[in-house]
Amino acid sequence: MELSSVCGALPPELCEQLTKEQQVIKIRLEKRRYGRLVTIIEGLDEREIDLKKLASELKSRLATGGTYKNGRIELQGDHRHRVKEILIEMGFPEENIIIVS
Repeated sequence: MELSSVCGALPPELCEQLTKEQQVIKIRLEKRRYGRLVTIIEGLDEREIDLKKLASELKSRLATGGTYKNGRIELQGDHRHRVKEILIEMGFPEENIIIVS
């Protein structure tokens, strides 16, 4: 589904901002085998946002490995608070980003 079909006659910049405001992003920490920590980012609408590109941006800015799969981004290590800061810098509203403890 394209942005134009969702927003109608709205300008693309305004439409992109609206879609970002409607998403509730959850950032949580998961413990894997051998005590490894993984930061999980869920709640992003993959029809509206290129998750593969976002995952690549986060990995390079955090200097860590990770992947995008099943509609969520997984980053190696505990990066919960830094991920929130980066998402806010990218234009996501702070009140829609929840760090799950």
